Amino acid sequence: QVELVESGGGLVQPGGSLRLSCAASGNIFRINSMAWFRQAPGKQRELVAQAISGGSPNYVDSVKGRFTIARDNAKNTVYLQMSSLKPEDTAVYYCFARVVVIGRNTANSFWGQGTQVTVSS
Repeated sequence: QVELVESGGGLVQPGGSLRLSCAASGNIFRINSMAWFRQAPGKQRELVAQAISGGSPNYVDSVKGRFTIARDNAKNTVYLQMSSLKPEDTAVYYCFARVVVIGRNTANSFWGQGTQVTVSS
């Protein structure tokens, strides 16, 4: 019904920057929120940043001041601009969206396939 496709991951040195993108497509009536999660090896998946329609973005404390989430509603796309990257930011980053599908009254959750971000010298 809805597909989320991420791009922009890769290898970057500490202190560097990357921008992740996630485009949603399919039978979309409305996107209520979009977010980025990450999962490092041996750790639980955690919410990194969230952009809710009509609300202010929120971030996990460890990325505040370094990461910025932004949505382009016309393109059903969410971005994560990551700056001052640290080795501890290394993880698989997943896009997440709460979407009301055409013909439905409630939102469903959808995940992207994940993109690897590695911060290393």
